[in-house]
Amino acid sequence: MYILFLKQFLRSRAVVLSLILILVIGVISILIGEQFLTRHEKTVTEVTRHQQEHITRNVNFHNDDLGLLLYYVRFTLINAPNPLAALSIGQRDVNPSIQSVTIRNLEGQRYDTDLTNPSNLQAGNLDLGFVIIYLFPLLIIAFMYDLLSAEQETGTWRLVAVQSTSTRRYIWTKVSIRALLLYALLIILFSVAILKLSLPLSGALLLFVLLSMLYLAFWFALCFWIVSFQHHSNINVLTLLSLWVVLAILLPASVNNFLTNRYPVPEALSTMVQQRDGYHEKWDMDKSGTMSKFYEHYPQYRKYALPDEDFSWLWYYAMQQAGDDDAHQFSLAMREKIGQRDRSSHLLALVIPTMHTQLQFNELAQTGLSNHLDFLDQTYGFHEQLRLHFYPKIFENALANEEDWGQFRPEYLDEHREIDGFDTLLPPLLLTLLLFVFTTINLRRI
Repeated sequence: MYILFLKQFLRSRAVVLSLILILVIGVISILIGEQFLTRHEKTVTEVTRHQQEHITRNVNFHNDDLGLLLYYVRFTLINAPNPLAALSIGQRDVNPSIQSVTIRNLEGQRYDTDLTNPSNLQAGNLDLGFVIIYLFPLLIIAFMYDLLSAEQETGTWRLVAVQSTSTRRYIWTKVSIRALLLYALLIILFSVAILKLSLPLSGALLLFVLLSMLYLAFWFALCFWIVSFQHHSNINVLTLLSLWVVLAILLPASVNNFLTNRYPVPEALSTMVQQRDGYHEKWDMDKSGTMSKFYEHYPQYRKYALPDEDFSWLWYYAMQQAGDDDAHQFSLAMREKIGQRDRSSHLLALVIPTMHTQLQFNELAQTGLSNHLDFLDQTYGFHEQLRLHFYPKIFENALANEEDWGQFRPEYLDEHREIDGFDTLLPPLLLTLLLFVFTTINLRRI
């Protein structure tokens, strides 16, 4: 009987065409993900080559003045994408993956981003995560909305009730056939992704697959629950499409708007203003005030006395440091507000499966906001390490050719964020089980 039902279901051209369409779109999304990884790998290669050429060129021009040389020389920190980023690009198209900074004030450089066509950003990326979160539910709705109502409206339900040993088992068989086809399609897409993208078999990939399956199970449970009320097909499809709009578009947008207003970030402007004023106003202030703050920040450099000259690199970099110091509290406040937004969005998403799945996809692929915050934090440490390395040499008037410039190659973000599979899978699992319980209660009336 199971094979017979499967053949009957696939006899519909609309069913076959819709499965082929999602398969094609899924493969295209995987190819787009591959292009994303390839583009980033090419950029990293070019940046690595450019940094060596950039340093060599500037050393040749400014060998006798290390302070002037380091005014220009940039050092690179790279946030290399996880291979899973090809499946869920997340915020990687908005937030920079490469930071090239000088040892001058950091706050004026840390938030620089790439120039990107706004139209491309508005259109977004078609990755596999998008296909799973937005398109698969539409296919489930199309397969499930008339599960019962179609036979009731055509008058064949009474015949089924008489001939079938169990109407409920008959219904569950129809549901399982639809689930089998879509899960087979999902597995095919993941198989293509693993082979095409050479994805390593890891715990993160396993969680990505399991979360995708649970997400589809949630939509099957939701559709089955609506169908179990035995309304007309038109009512079912309108209800389910409305739920899709609410869950996929309205609620995530509302949460984003709420958190934006709940945690405003005026510190973004304040950080920029304080950083600029903290540096530029020092040109017209007494040097002793600037130096006292610098020595307070770096007491190990008190041994370097301020020369009597009108200009010195010791004073200049002390001014640069002053700009960062003046903006530091605003930078910390902004970092905390953004972190609060991220934590609150994850908390609210526990009851919004679409949003939870998207956020967890991004966490697994290291393309979410938390990854970018880690990148900004490490940029601070990277920049401070450079300062501590070069400040003494600048203040001692060392020559550029005394430095081993070959050691300064691009560094990479070192992130070891542990993903809790329990937190990732439990919310959609509980919602799915709850909906199936409600559905089972409704099916008793059939």
